[in-house]
Order: sequence, then structure tokens, then C-alpha cells
Amino acid sequence: MSVHFEERSGVVPCKTPWGSWYQTMEEVFIEVHVPAGTSAKEVKCRLGSRDIELQVGGKEIFKGRLFDMTVSDEATWTLEDKCLIRIVLMKTNREAGNCWTSLLEGEYCANAWVQDQMQRKLTLERFQRENPGFDFSGAEISGNFAGGGPDFSSLQQ
Repeated sequence: MSVHFEERSGVVPCKTPWGSWYQTMEEVFIEVHVPAGTSAKEVKCRLGSRDIELQVGGKEIFKGRLFDMTVSDEATWTLEDKCLIRIVLMKTNREAGNCWTSLLEGEYCANAWVQDQMQRKLTLERFQRENPGFDFSGAEISGNFAGGGPDFSSLQQ
């Protein structure tokens, strides 16, 4: 029986003044807390392949150059319960070694502990994809996991 890797299991959020962001091998998720009662008409969100901008009620929440390239045609944003904006960005580089260290270049950086935990999660996600018959839900990573972990491709039968 194949166990699907749950993208929110063990999510490692990087806290920010406006909410948080986290990532999987394929996507970057941004959660922005906005004033209760916010309407979609008050939200201006521009999602480019390399740039992002979010304004709510005419106030800039963030704007800048993304840490890495994304697929702009696959980016989405939603306003949930009139108090939370969720943005989903699709990474162009979907390797476990592509662990973003910040959301924007030089802004909203993950501290060393958060960065370590993010990389561990992406490495576990990679192992789950490479070994779909195994359950990695309770697994812990130690040792060499930086850059997506060890390469076992030369061990193929």
C-alpha cells in the first residue's frame, strides 16, 4: 500500500509580521492575516514568475523579488473567511535541494533552525517520492540532508 506524502504534515512555517510562509518540493505557500471583514475587492495581488506584490485596502503588505523562479501561470491566491489570504506559488526547480532560505531576496528569511527543519522536511518528501511503498510519516532525518540529502541513484539494481 502506497502512503502519500502529506504536504502539511510537519509543516515548517517561517513566521513574519503579516503571517507566515512554508514550502514543499513543488510549492511555496504564503498565509497573510488581514483585518476581519476584508473583501476581495480590497486585495491587489500580482504574482509574477520572479516578483510578487500584495496590497490590502491600499496598504502594501509586501513587494519584491522572489527568492527563486516560479511558474506565474500556476500561481493562485484566495481570500478565506474574509480574514486570511493564501497564496500558492509553483516552484520551477522542484528538487529537494531547492530549499528557499527566504521568501523574497533578503526579506522574510528563515532563521538557522527553521531553515534546518525546512530542509529536513524536503529531504523526507524526496525519500517518500522515491520510495512510494514506505511510510516516512514518523521518520526523522539526521546526518547529511543538506542539499536534498544523499544521492542513492547509483545503487539502483
